[in-house]
Amino acid sequence: MKELIVLIVQTVNLMHDLLIEIFDSLGYSLTDKDLHFWVIGIIGMILFVPTHIIFKFLSKWSITVVSFIYTITVLLVIVFAIEIEQKITGKGNLEFADVMAGVYGFIFLFIIYLAFKIIISKLVGFVNKERPKD
Repeated sequence: MKELIVLIVQTVNLMHDLLIEIFDSLGYSLTDKDLHFWVIGIIGMILFVPTHIIFKFLSKWSITVVSFIYTITVLLVIVFAIEIEQKITGKGNLEFADVMAGVYGFIFLFIIYLAFKIIISKLVGFVNKERPKD
């Protein structure tokens, strides 16, 4: 996993330097903050449009699916941040298996949550069905 992160960092640094050179050659002197403003803004919009379309569709089917996708996305960011922090501080190893173990833990507990949700929903439906109507 360390090698993957190093490769990603090197690629981002290469792209950063390349963009600075391109804009400099076009006569635009962008600061690092300017570059971040435009690049992250554009990447954000590229991610937002399909995400919005997909989530809008999924919300008609189940808001639980949208919540799950959002949660797992945030969880992945947190888990990777923890792994990177462990590598930087030397308090642990940077391992993809650790990331997956954390994700599997969430999925396991989420399945238990869904089972309880389904059981309670069925019980409530059964009770409401059996209740005499006035």
